[in-house]
Amino acid sequence: MTRVHDMGGRHGDGPVTPAPQDAPPFARPWHARACAVTLAAGALGLWSIDRARHARECLSPADYIRFGYYEKWIAALADLLVATGAVTREELRGAPATPSPLASRRLAAADVAPVMGRGSPYGRDGAGPRFAAGDPVRTRRPARNLYVSGGHTRLPAYAAGHSGTVIRCHGAHVLPDASAHGLGERPEPLYTVAFRAADLWGVSAHPADSVRLDLWESYLESP
Repeated sequence: MTRVHDMGGRHGDGPVTPAPQDAPPFARPWHARACAVTLAAGALGLWSIDRARHARECLSPADYIRFGYYEKWIAALADLLVATGAVTREELRGAPATPSPLASRRLAAADVAPVMGRGSPYGRDGAGPRFAAGDPVRTRRPARNLYVSGGHTRLPAYAAGHSGTVIRCHGAHVLPDASAHGLGERPEPLYTVAFRAADLWGVSAHPADSVRLDLWESYLESP
């Protein structure tokens, strides 16, 4: 069963309205602060980006639907900070905070640009690829985490069970399905796979369009 966040291809959620090209990067001033606080907390090293994504997915369905983008970020961040012991629920409610042993890991203002410039590469040494460019593949069905029931995965439900063609292999990368749950990195080959849009979306798709997804090897099988 898919969760509320796995919305691709679902009808009834209204149109997607792109922001104008000249729109400011943040629609409201507090959005910038929410982004900064989330990135700074991530720099503490208490969780992976995959665990952070899963935390957003685990928000209650009612909250997930009604929250805006950065509201989801802040709500998930609060859950992560409490779950990892970085802060207490009382501190989040405004109780006086005690000196934190994590203070030495803080992301200083002068370090922001270098840290952001380096990024967080997730390429790793690992097994060679099973598939090559041009190979036909099929995604497994259902689209679920094979390690943790209801866990995080990057295989969207709308692509489960569909056939596509490998476009490129990117080498081995950290497997989100494991990383999100503290099960180690378990790197696997990562592929870009192209699907006919009409196979995924039906007759509403243009017959010449394709959809390209980056998918890990354990998501794929030979057709």
